[in-house]
Amino acid sequence: MSSVETPHPLPEPLIELVAQRFRVLGEPMRIRLLDQLRDGEATVGELQQALGATQQNVSKHLGILHAAGMVSRTKDGNHARYSISDPSVFELCDQVCGGVRRQLQDLESILQPH
Repeated sequence: MSSVETPHPLPEPLIELVAQRFRVLGEPMRIRLLDQLRDGEATVGELQQALGATQQNVSKHLGILHAAGMVSRTKDGNHARYSISDPSVFELCDQVCGGVRRQLQDLESILQPH
């Protein structure tokens, strides 16, 4: 975790940046791509095959993740290899996944007959 204190109330420019980051992560295909890249770098073709998506769709979403600084791209011959450039994205995903798991557990306990 960063030792930098987050100001409160949040300044408007920071609010906009945070909202933009959530918008980038608000697309299921981008979360799938990040999750796939968690295991290591990959080309568009490798990601396309692993996710069963079109090359155009994978490229589009990788471009958005790259522009947001979440993935990096390196040339490898005729291919570009993508990798995670901001591992903190997984801390956020883990926090959200933990919250979703707790919510599901709460729902299951409510729905189970006693």
